[in-house]
Amino acid sequence: MARAIVLVIDGFGIGHAPDAADFGDVSANTFANLARYFYEHEQRELKVTNLAKMGLVAAAFQAGDSRFPVQAQEPEQGVYGYAAELSTGKDTPSGHWEMMGVPVLFDWGYFPKHGNAFPADLITKINQATGYNGILGDCHASGTDIINKLGQEHIKTGLPICYTSADSVFQVAAHEQHFGLENLYRYCETVRELLEEMNIGRVIARPFIGESPADFTRTGNRRDYSILPPAATVLDKLTQAGGHVISVGKIADIYAHQGISEKTKATGIDALLDATISHINSAQDNSLIFTNLVNFDQDYGHRRDPLGFGLALEHFDQRLPEVIAAMREDDVLFLTADHGCDPTWHGTDHTREYVPVLAFHKQVRSVNIGERSSFADIGQTIAELFKLEKMPYGTSFFKALNL
Repeated sequence: MARAIVLVIDGFGIGHAPDAADFGDVSANTFANLARYFYEHEQRELKVTNLAKMGLVAAAFQAGDSRFPVQAQEPEQGVYGYAAELSTGKDTPSGHWEMMGVPVLFDWGYFPKHGNAFPADLITKINQATGYNGILGDCHASGTDIINKLGQEHIKTGLPICYTSADSVFQVAAHEQHFGLENLYRYCETVRELLEEMNIGRVIARPFIGESPADFTRTGNRRDYSILPPAATVLDKLTQAGGHVISVGKIADIYAHQGISEKTKATGIDALLDATISHINSAQDNSLIFTNLVNFDQDYGHRRDPLGFGLALEHFDQRLPEVIAAMREDDVLFLTADHGCDPTWHGTDHTREYVPVLAFHKQVRSVNIGERSSFADIGQTIAELFKLEKMPYGTSFFKALNL
């Protein structure tokens, strides 16, 4: 029976979306601007040979407003296209939930961009519920910047560092030893409960180590506390039908652990890919292996590091043949993203972009499926692959796979 592998290249957009003007993101294009950066600053083309063979470059040329300098390769094998987002936000849960058939059609709650981020009465409730007498931060901030700025004060006072971003999120940074990792998790769980009425999408625990800004480093023990998707996703329907859903990385957190059969945590792109390959080698029939490659977004997109993003993309491209070699003849690999995070763009937030939609199995021909109106097309296709009930959103491209 069928197995599917979904690899989410977190933050990898391929051209500004039709509604990008609503988000101030016209001309954002993660892939194209990475390629331009390499051509201008590294004096070479970005090399993504294996992704290009699957149709990535062809899809990006269709999605973008111009061609850009990248080592091109005509599509050889794989279904390729690009998708716009129906959901109202450009955040991680919205992108992932829509990908699995449940777009976010309501408005998230957000914190103010200027002045103090969190209402005074909320902070009072948090302090009363957690036993702390205050917080540090209380602002919009970059995660690494605020740790460097407030990390030593945090160690001295024992107060958690609380901040937000353009997403619907409450983030808590704390030292793994001085504050305690389990203590951080408990603090975030308490905050999650207090935010339910405000419709805040996620609370994120951001642990770090080190003793000064010279060596403060975030660890791989991040944990996301998400609200539940508003309806049953493909993951729910597959597990209810007796299938097996394997989360690699932060996938389980994004779906509030609903519809997940098995979880594997890993830190770093190589470790995430190693875990994915291990599951491909061992997963039972009727399994979905779902991996989020968070480092593209977390380490390079938000940090506005185009060199690091591009080198990581090239490395991922070089490892793709290992993933394909582990696949069975009837396995289907899906490659996509949850939003853009253009490292050449202003600010440090996500960018409203088309995402790639690539699907591959060992017998598929090259098929151009063009523009897709929703990320949910992926979920609808997976539902048809596993012979599940049709999802309310999305148009399947299953026939193009010619299975």
